Amino acid sequence: MLPKTYRKVVAARFTNDFQEAAEIVEVPMPQPATNEILVRNRYAGVNATDVNISAGSYTPHAQPPLDLGAEAVGEVVAVGEDVTDLKVGDAVLTNSVGSGYREYQTIRAFRAAPVPEATPEVLSLGLSGATASIGLNVTGEMKNDETVLVTAAAGGTGQFAVQLAKLKGNHVIGTCSTDEKADLLHSLGCDRVINYRKEDLGTVLRVEYPHGVNLVYESVGRGMFDTAVDNLAIRGRLVIIGYITEYLSTPEVVTEPRLYFKLLGKSASIRSMFLPHFFKLVPEHLARLMEFYTSGTLQAAVDPTEFRGVEEVADAVAYLHSGQSQGKVVVRF
Repeated sequence: MLPKTYRKVVAARFTNDFQEAAEIVEVPMPQPATNEILVRNRYAGVNATDVNISAGSYTPHAQPPLDLGAEAVGEVVAVGEDVTDLKVGDAVLTNSVGSGYREYQTIRAFRAAPVPEATPEVLSLGLSGATASIGLNVTGEMKNDETVLVTAAAGGTGQFAVQLAKLKGNHVIGTCSTDEKADLLHSLGCDRVINYRKEDLGTVLRVEYPHGVNLVYESVGRGMFDTAVDNLAIRGRLVIIGYITEYLSTPEVVTEPRLYFKLLGKSASIRSMFLPHFFKLVPEHLARLMEFYTSGTLQAAVDPTEFRGVEEVADAVAYLHSGQSQGKVVVRF
């Protein structure tokens, strides 16, 4: 018997201060319409870009209140008419703005990906794993026998970028900020781990990789981005999937020679990958990631810090942005 109401987190106002934007509301339990399913969320993924969603950046024409959270894994508890591929009890993964930070959600059946079970590890393969897979293989055109640099390598998506680059037969460099994160990266097969609080990234790259880096998977921004650009190899590619150092502030203004002065002489390129522009590719990449995971080829690290219920969603987002997290941060319902 389903409850008559459920709770969710909305942005009552648009701001990248998630704590200020977030408000918990109680709403009536919906019935799935034709071709829809009703899902009870078990776990929601926490992402750095949650603060961009709460600022309204992903929905430029929307007005608050706006449902928050971009991914969840749970179980189907009701199905609407004409739903034939899913049934009550099936585990599904959902990736869309507003699907995550809520106890229940209705969604078009074709937008829910069936998964073996509703676990945090399976959840982490969604946005985080798919971003890494598409970013490296499609946007980055990753080959084998290359040198690949992954920034924020112990994070939710960085952990998969490290492993996918290794599976392709590459030499992988990963950056992190603590010895504990370095241990995780070593366990994932990272060839060279750089704790940037102990070693200077630019110095390490210049001394140990004088021919440069072929491919960079970059999500940090600011100085990390600049250093990566400076150390690109001939025909090197830098893929931007985020710039977390500027999510909570106004863009940093820099005054220096334009990037073409650094890129043209090496035939290097800077590319970017915003997952909503690649959603048609997600099912294919998610299926491959799931195969790797179920066979034991791919690990999925989940941060051990527990956050439970809609009441602790804002705390979870703040924790991720504190730099303490290791692996995927999740909220449990």
